[in-house]
Amino acid sequence: MAVRWNKSGGMPRRGRSLTLRGLFTVLAVLAALALAERLHLLPAGTLESLLGQEEKKPRGGRGHTPAPPPVVARSSDRIDFDRTQALLDGIRVEEERRRGYVREEWPHWIAPDRGCLNAREQVLIRDSRRPATLSRNGCSVLSGDWLDPYTGERFTDPGQVDIDHRVPLEEAYASGGYGWTRERRAAYANDLTDPLTLLASSREANRAKGSKGPEDWLPPKRDGICLYVADWIAVKARWELAMDERERVTVGNILADCRRSAR
Repeated sequence: MAVRWNKSGGMPRRGRSLTLRGLFTVLAVLAALALAERLHLLPAGTLESLLGQEEKKPRGGRGHTPAPPPVVARSSDRIDFDRTQALLDGIRVEEERRRGYVREEWPHWIAPDRGCLNAREQVLIRDSRRPATLSRNGCSVLSGDWLDPYTGERFTDPGQVDIDHRVPLEEAYASGGYGWTRERRAAYANDLTDPLTLLASSREANRAKGSKGPEDWLPPKRDGICLYVADWIAVKARWELAMDERERVTVGNILADCRRSAR
């Protein structure tokens, strides 16, 4: 059926109405899909896949999550004091800048590999001392065996376990993360490449710690303090984060005491 154009050369009024209605419908569907991704009702990247854009992103462009810094693995719970001191000596000392921190600007508990297991669930699986039991769809952890390094408590219910950022997000922001891109913040907040960045701990210990550093909070488990401080130094050095003067003095003194005790 031929379409008759009006004298001005435009589309008939009815055709134009149908076109706009179709456009609004498409936009509404896309908005609904985007909202579903944000609420984790759909896997991340669903909308991009439907639009055929997933493989069109240039490397290093917007939306690209930068690779975290290389890991210098710790082979055991023994502290290499010379190496830890060298890392501490390389950390710059400057005042913190906590003003302007917004937790929502540090996307966390996302699925870095676009699967259904987000970073929290993957840490629960990694840190469980026995194979974790998963839900029927394999997307959440139902039970496991976790030993809190801060308190020495043992848990089997994941609801009693928090995933702790060893260097809290607000502390990372104040120590240099204020200048990071959103993509780098997400890489830090969901870092599964180094077991020192994220760890399973008790809810009570994690919330008592909050955004505090070693100058204001130390693990209740006294024999865990030296390892905690050494790991704090390692995370800060790896992500090129700073320390303020009070933090630097406190951490340095604790490390020196730990070295003397180990002799």
